[in-house]
Amino acid sequence: MDGIRYYDIRHVCGQSTHIEIDNGVIESAGTSFFDHAVIRALSTKGWGILTVDNFGGTPEKERERLIRDAARIAAITAQEVSLADATRGIRGIPPMHEDPREVSIGEKAEIMLSIEQAARIEGIVNTRANYTERFEEVTFQDSSGASEQYGMCRSGFGIMAVASRAGSLQMGYERRHSIRGLNIRHQQECGRSAAERAVALLSARPARGGTMNAVLDPELAGVFAHEAVGHASEGDLIQEGNSVLRGKSGERIGSPIVTIVDDPSLPEFGFEPCDAEGCRVERTEIIRKGVVAGFLHSRETLAAVGNGHAGNARAMPGEPPLVRMSNTFIEAGESSTDELIAECRTGILLKGSRGGQVDPGRGVFQFNAEYGYLIDHGECTSMVRDVSLSGEILQTLHSIRLCSKERLMHQGYCGKGGQSVPVSDGAPHVLLADAVVGGHVSD
Repeated sequence: MDGIRYYDIRHVCGQSTHIEIDNGVIESAGTSFFDHAVIRALSTKGWGILTVDNFGGTPEKERERLIRDAARIAAITAQEVSLADATRGIRGIPPMHEDPREVSIGEKAEIMLSIEQAARIEGIVNTRANYTERFEEVTFQDSSGASEQYGMCRSGFGIMAVASRAGSLQMGYERRHSIRGLNIRHQQECGRSAAERAVALLSARPARGGTMNAVLDPELAGVFAHEAVGHASEGDLIQEGNSVLRGKSGERIGSPIVTIVDDPSLPEFGFEPCDAEGCRVERTEIIRKGVVAGFLHSRETLAAVGNGHAGNARAMPGEPPLVRMSNTFIEAGESSTDELIAECRTGILLKGSRGGQVDPGRGVFQFNAEYGYLIDHGECTSMVRDVSLSGEILQTLHSIRLCSKERLMHQGYCGKGGQSVPVSDGAPHVLLADAVVGGHVSD
């Protein structure tokens, strides 16, 4: 088409199911259907983007008109855009052990009620559980003739329990998400685990803050990999100058035992058969043995920044693609967890995550652990709560002394630019020297 350098259409339709339970009462349950398309056209200058609802069945002539409409929008933009070459190809989707769509919403609700019921032990005053399920049928085509189509289902649940004693409230939380099909059967232990942790935290004393050795469990270390390193490696932040990693390709920024990877081809919750630009997804080593090795890219940011490959453009249905992480993790090391705790000698074991903040441009972070255990003479002792980890990203990478042999992944969702996409992050246990641990100020 005249004046159009490139165009693509990403059409996503499907269905979404949710169940919400509060203290044994099903507050809401239902299934909704969606049908969205995003049409992008690249003129001699920048992008024109249209979002179209109920796109399925749109005649070819109408599609051509929509592409021309996107091109007219593109013609008034002033941004100069180049696109790197795309490597095409689609990954095989792991088979589901049980298709959630074949199980009635009533049966799902009964299973979720049993998980929630398992959390109602002595000391628990409030419970809340939720189930989500989403099936998407994705079709991609572009002006080069590329065409990809696939269907994929994701499902998951969360259970929260709140314990109370003498005016003190503590919370325990468990979640599980999967691309392998229905994942709520025989999960009652998740409810009980959340409740027992909430009750145990009532007896835990607040941690004392200070600089000390710290062992991070796979969940908290995975959050560090995702939030502090993964976001800083996204090509759009590099391009904008909002990343501490800008200009550091090939530089040593961490301990030689540290390798941090993002891999959308891994069959975890952040798996994608291809990215939102129809590009083949590949493993990216962001940091290889302490050295900056690659960034995460769309075709546009790869052309602008380099050092990597396209394949990390992701999008919600009806939204334009952004550079996003998928499955981000620290590679396992060669030590046992017991060896890390023994080597820590005196310090703290930090477990779980309750959110936090990161500024990838300034290179600083602060994460809240769910709880911890004091380490004294190389052994875990008493449980503590109200504890956090903070510091500078690059200094922390240099402070990693050991990584354990066992890497574990945790599932969730990542927000950016108003969009939320499924991700996994993980790590082995990690030993940090001289970590800044937040809590009560030491005497």
